[in-house]
Amino acid sequence: WVDDYAKAGANQYTFHIEATEDPTALIAKIKEKGMKVGIALKPKTPVEAVEAYVGSIDTVLVMTVEPGFGGQSFMPDMMPKVQALREKFPNANIQVDGGLGPATIEQAANAGANVIVAGTSVFRAD
Repeated sequence: WVDDYAKAGANQYTFHIEATEDPTALIAKIKEKGMKVGIALKPKTPVEAVEAYVGSIDTVLVMTVEPGFGGQSFMPDMMPKVQALREKFPNANIQVDGGLGPATIEQAANAGANVIVAGTSVFRAD
């Protein structure tokens, strides 16, 4: 998929750490295609799964819902992951995705997220 995204003009490629057996090779391939690299963590995946790669990527995405469909409720128990990443990697881009909107953005930002994904809260807005 990396080649297809690069051909389509993507400038960043984020993958779930759980989706590859060789994150280092995938990171290298993404960079080789001139794209920025992000790694996503599902709610049940510990922060430690990504720590070894933070120095060679551009963004860590902490999923605050189970990936797969929109409209789920924000999982505040994911904020310790964001806090842990921010403490260990103060200059990293830490993104959060899932259930974010006016009632939850501040909680995510206070935990250390500096990139917010808001899908349903925007597209279902009145």
